[in-house]
Amino acid sequence: LRIQGGGVKPGEVEPFHDHRIAMAFAVAALPVGVRIWEPHWAEISYPGFFQDLKRLCGAS
Repeated sequence: LRIQGGGVKPGEVEPFHDHRIAMAFAVAALPVGVRIWEPHWAEISYPGFFQDLKRLCGAS
């Protein structure tokens, strides 16, 4: 993934039923924040992904 033109900006992502998109953009957007529509798709390959991500980032 190459981002040109000033970096990542806050926004929204529609994963279209793809767990890989949901997880990849959740991590890529950590510095700025992003809304993942239907984040439950990450549960397909990694149940608890968002809970673990929050814990790794220091959130309770």
